[in-house]
Amino acid sequence: MERWNHTSNDFTLLGLFPQNPTGALLLSLIILVFLLAMAGNSTMIHLIRMDTRLHTPMYILLSQLSLMDLMYISSTVPKMAFNFISGQKAISFLGCGVQSFFFLTMACSEGLLLASMAYDRFVAICHPLHYPVRMSRRLCVKMILGSWALGSFNSLAHTAYALHIPYCRSRAIDHFFCDVPAMLPLACMDTWVYEYMVFVSTSLFLLLPFLGITASYGRVLFAVFQMRSQQGRTKAFTTCSTHLTVVTCYYAPFVYTYLRPRNLRSPAEDKALAVFYTILTPMLNPIIYSLRNKEVLGAVTRVFGIFPSRKQ
Repeated sequence: MERWNHTSNDFTLLGLFPQNPTGALLLSLIILVFLLAMAGNSTMIHLIRMDTRLHTPMYILLSQLSLMDLMYISSTVPKMAFNFISGQKAISFLGCGVQSFFFLTMACSEGLLLASMAYDRFVAICHPLHYPVRMSRRLCVKMILGSWALGSFNSLAHTAYALHIPYCRSRAIDHFFCDVPAMLPLACMDTWVYEYMVFVSTSLFLLLPFLGITASYGRVLFAVFQMRSQQGRTKAFTTCSTHLTVVTCYYAPFVYTYLRPRNLRSPAEDKALAVFYTILTPMLNPIIYSLRNKEVLGAVTRVFGIFPSRKQ
């Protein structure tokens, strides 16, 4: 019988790994990924802030992506690690709401930001002469503020509803963080209307931006094939493939998880997929953008004085 029942306002997170040596080893790997993500994204933010050559819309958007990834992974991994190490699985009612709010805010905002980055690359490659006008600093700031504002508003609505649902069954959430869909089976009321709203919200904040990104890059690839310069074509392909790699790692497991009906989902599968978009993607983003971007590597040389190149 579960320790946590309707007489307590707290929840309990069943976690990702079992309490055994294998689980401890896997947790160590997760903590290593967390540290790499923190270091990588912090470095990207510092480079873009310090190097004036990176003060362009593309890199300003990238700095916001790194900031979101920092907050994204910080909203789940520390609590998961603390619960495993301490042997406690409890999370307070308020703590569950705060974690859910920040997770959903970052998820929605990052989806919109990735769409903004796709538009930036579309204008830069397909309309290079109009880029300073169509992708101005003011528009870039509006995209960033819009992503944060819309993500926060959507997250607040979902979190407020989830915290007002009457929970009259076991309060054991079969996940490693307070994910709203994982909390719905614990409710003692019919939640099909809200589940439909989750579907609509996912479509608006993830599926539609993904379709916009696909359309943008379809147009970009068409323009690339028409380029006469092999160097320009290679550079465009490199930029596009970098962004598409990030988009695929982020959107694919997220959309697959949240657009499926409850009867086709399993807690084990949801937790495994969540590892991709909550833990692995925040670590991969700075690696992908730095290792495949000469401008970022140049900024590393100028700011930190390492990886010196022969040609300056």
